[in-house]
Amino acid sequence: MLGLLWENLRRPNNWRWIIGYLVALALVVLTKENSAFVWFGCVVLILANRWFQFGIVTRELVIATVLGPLLGVVILVFLAGGVPTLVETYHLSITKNFILEYAIATGDGPWHRYLVDLLLVSPIVLLLALGTVFRLNREQKPEWFLTIFIAATYLVMCNLKYGMNLRYANMWDFPLRLLAFRQLTLFAAIFRRWQNLALALALLALCATEFYQYIALAVNYPLYELVTAHLLRALKILKLAPDISP
Repeated sequence: MLGLLWENLRRPNNWRWIIGYLVALALVVLTKENSAFVWFGCVVLILANRWFQFGIVTRELVIATVLGPLLGVVILVFLAGGVPTLVETYHLSITKNFILEYAIATGDGPWHRYLVDLLLVSPIVLLLALGTVFRLNREQKPEWFLTIFIAATYLVMCNLKYGMNLRYANMWDFPLRLLAFRQLTLFAAIFRRWQNLALALALLALCATEFYQYIALAVNYPLYELVTAHLLRALKILKLAPDISP
């Protein structure tokens, strides 16, 4: 969906991109409980376009940004059996976070909680992405586009009481890896003549480290939830950790 927004900004008034973007927004509402954060990030990007000039914001794009989520909500109402049922279900889901012991024990933390968890799960990717962020200049519009989306959604998500969980942060996987790739291309350029080979080897090494993390977290220690205590135990940073299973 983030890619569709970028294409709509770069290729205005193309109905294929607009319809694809609208449908993607509706599907996000239908499938993701954190869809409001994604939509907020898109709105911030559209507003930020005034200063960063990613492309052209058309009336059709604004309408699609509003109509897409509304379409998803209408479908949810139909599937839930009515507005009262949907509202009651959503309210129940939200209020349970404030009384469930598991949510209280694992769903809170300081603002940098997501940075810590991401560093545990994908340390190389996060560090490379941060390297790209710290060298941004005005001309790097795609990098700014991804960075603003992550920053805007992070600002909201890190302030949710008893609602912090790394599974909500899967929306950052694609942007973070693109930013990491940009940093790898910068490193590979040092080798000039062997630039493509160096980039290929760097990508291979990065994929190997990510696969190792997957084996450690999901195979050797199958996690129930991506919470900090379990991640520390899975990576053997803490040999003894309190049992916070639900």
